[in-house]
Amino acid sequence: MQTSLTKRKVWKSYTFLILMLVGIIAGCIVGLLWPGATALAPLGKVFINMMFCVVVPLVFSSIAGAVANMPSRRRAGKIVCSTIVTFVVTGAIAAVIMIVLMKLVPPVPEPWVEIPLGEIDQQKTAAELIVSFFTAEDFVSLLSRRAMLPLIVFSLLFGFSVSLCGGAETPVGKLLSSMTDVMLKFVQIITYYAPIAFFGFFASLVAEYGPKLIGDYGRAMAVYYPLCLIYLFTAFPLFARFGGGKGAVKVMFRNLLGPAVTSLGTCSSVATIPTNLAAAEETGISRDVSEIVLPLGATMHMDGSCFSCVLKIAVLFGALGIPFEGAGLFAKILLVAVFSSVAMSGIPGGGYIGEYIICAIFFPDQMAIAYPIAISIGNLVDPPATMINASGDYVMSFIVSRFVDGKDWLTRQLSAKK
Repeated sequence: MQTSLTKRKVWKSYTFLILMLVGIIAGCIVGLLWPGATALAPLGKVFINMMFCVVVPLVFSSIAGAVANMPSRRRAGKIVCSTIVTFVVTGAIAAVIMIVLMKLVPPVPEPWVEIPLGEIDQQKTAAELIVSFFTAEDFVSLLSRRAMLPLIVFSLLFGFSVSLCGGAETPVGKLLSSMTDVMLKFVQIITYYAPIAFFGFFASLVAEYGPKLIGDYGRAMAVYYPLCLIYLFTAFPLFARFGGGKGAVKVMFRNLLGPAVTSLGTCSSVATIPTNLAAAEETGISRDVSEIVLPLGATMHMDGSCFSCVLKIAVLFGALGIPFEGAGLFAKILLVAVFSSVAMSGIPGGGYIGEYIICAIFFPDQMAIAYPIAISIGNLVDPPATMINASGDYVMSFIVSRFVDGKDWLTRQLSAKK
């Protein structure tokens, strides 16, 4: 009887994920066989738009509520600091891995004879970029998915302000907690539509980008896509083992599929926040940890983007016939990869900010040539990069939990469930 109940529980847990995977596979097949499958893009766009409508209030209420309702402001500061340090370190690790791989397997062995030119839109100065990363012009501008990092900064400060006024016992503290619960239920309703959305999204994606994947950038993609899978099955278990100790890898893989599939299907770290929160809750990660780490990770934790940053630089160096060598160059690439990954927002395409930073630093005299190439590479690697970025947010919460709740936090959670 117990075995039968367990099987039903497992099937119930994975039925929806299986339906999403079926939608993705069916979409890929339709996209390959029918060039007009781009007409199915609205099916996926509806789901993404609904997620974006939910995610702004969800991010605000979850972060502000987590900080406001913490019994200790010192704990809140410890979580934020541990989170940022973890993101920077893992991003640097990803960048180093990609630099070594680009030396071993150059994506463009010979310079390109003809390089398509492109126009560059007027860009902000470095000072203006820094200001826009952390602040918005007014409150209305803050209520947009395009201002995720300013929204996170605002939410943290709002939460600390509520904490100073009494925290969880105040009406505002209770409101934020209730609002987070309501928004998570709202997301649950939306996700019932996900299999259909993923079918339309992938049918359109394959129909539009399929030929390019086997074209000029095929060699670069052949390096990047397997690397993301290898990273997921090697680095993620190591991070989980370090963060959660014995048994953490098994728990991590048990809950990782949901965030991985959602991020791959939506190409958005922001849209994966609700799924990550559900995975973290199932794992037993403290709610105050997950509600800070995961929204922050949607904007700041970009291991996949570090991979793509180095790939873009290596492709451009090869295409322009510039030697890709030297310790000084590699140190510069490492710094730019980590910095530009923070600049990436959690939306599809990333606003092309990262591409501009790369080209402005390494190819200032070839901007009209380098910029469109970097953008095209970014579009092609966006799905697997987002999968590493977003599903990695969940894995990073293991490490932050170790620093905040002790190295045996997962053991305590597993014992409590028995």
